[in-house]
Amino acid sequence: MKAIVYERSGDPSVLQLVDRPVPEPGPGEVLVRMAVSGVNPTDWKARRQWPLPAGWQIPGQDGAGVVEAVGEGVDQILIGARVWLWEAAWQRPWGTATEYTVVPVRHTVRLGSASFELGACLGIPFMTAHRCLTAGEYMPDKLHAGALSGHVVLVQGGAGAVGNAAIQLASWADACVITTVSSAEKAQLAAAAGASHVINYREQDVVEEVRKIAPDGVHTIVEVSAARNAAADVQMLRNGGAVCVYADDGGSEVTLPIRPLMMPNARWQFVLIYTAPKARKAQAVTDIAAAVAQGAIRVGEEAGLPLHHHHLTAAQAAHEAVENGVVGKVLITTSET
Repeated sequence: MKAIVYERSGDPSVLQLVDRPVPEPGPGEVLVRMAVSGVNPTDWKARRQWPLPAGWQIPGQDGAGVVEAVGEGVDQILIGARVWLWEAAWQRPWGTATEYTVVPVRHTVRLGSASFELGACLGIPFMTAHRCLTAGEYMPDKLHAGALSGHVVLVQGGAGAVGNAAIQLASWADACVITTVSSAEKAQLAAAAGASHVINYREQDVVEEVRKIAPDGVHTIVEVSAARNAAADVQMLRNGGAVCVYADDGGSEVTLPIRPLMMPNARWQFVLIYTAPKARKAQAVTDIAAAVAQGAIRVGEEAGLPLHHHHLTAAQAAHEAVENGVVGKVLITTSET
C-alpha cells in the first residue's frame, strides 16, 4: 500500500510517500481502506512539535473509508461498513493519510449513506465544537434538535472549520447563532452554514451588535482568538455564561478582569479535544452521528465549508495549505477513490 510517513519533525518536506505492507488489525482493531483523510491544524502542529514514540508517524486524525477486516473480539458484521474515523493518530503511529490504516473499533463510526467527504470533515472539528457547545454551566450535556432552544451562541470566527461545525451543530440544536467574520466573502460562508446573524468585526462594533441581538448577553462563546477577543467577550456574557477557548493564538497569553467575570459567575473553559473527558467525547460522537443521520450536517461551499482536494501524492501541498490558513477544509484522497 501507499502511505504518507514522516520519521522526524519538521516542515511539510518531511512527509514522504512510501510503500508499506497492509497492516493486520490487532485485538479490538479494524482495518480500514481509506477513501478520504481530513487535515487539521493539529496535524501540522504535531508534525512540527510532537515526539515520535514509534519512530515514525502516518499523519491524519480524521478520515472515512470502508472496513476491510476486523481483529480478535470485533464483530465480523462490521466488514464492509462505511465509517468515519476520529483521533486515529492520537498517541498512535497509524493515521489516516494512507490507503489502509488500523484503528481501535471504538474510533470508527458508521457513516450510513453520507459521503466519504463529509465523513472526513467530522472528527476533530465537530467534536471540538460539540465540547464548546456543552461545557457551559447552563448548556446541555447532549445535543439534539431543540436542545439549545432559547439559547444564544456566539461563534467567533464562523468561517473556520471549528466555527463552521459550531454553527451547524448549534443551528441543528435550535440556538440563535451569532458569528463574527473578517470579510464579506466569509460572511457568505457563515450565513450558508446557518448563522442567524453575521457580524463583520472589521466594520462593526461586535459588542454593540451582539447586545442589540441579545440584550441579556450570550450563553456561550465559541472562541478562536481569546487573546484578541477577551475584553469584548467579558462584555457579552450573560449570567452563568461561558467562553470556550479552542485555539491559542500562537501561544499568546490572556489577561482577565476578576470582578466583571465574578459578578455573572462566568466560566472560561479551555478545550483540547484529545485530552477531554472520555465520556464527553463519547457523547460528542453519538450526537454528531445523529446529526449526520438526520441530514443536519453538510459540507462544501454551499454549506459554508469549501473543500480543497489533494491526492495522497500531494500530501505536502495539503499540509502547506492548512498551515497557511486556507479557508475551508483540506482533504487528501487515496488512489482508490
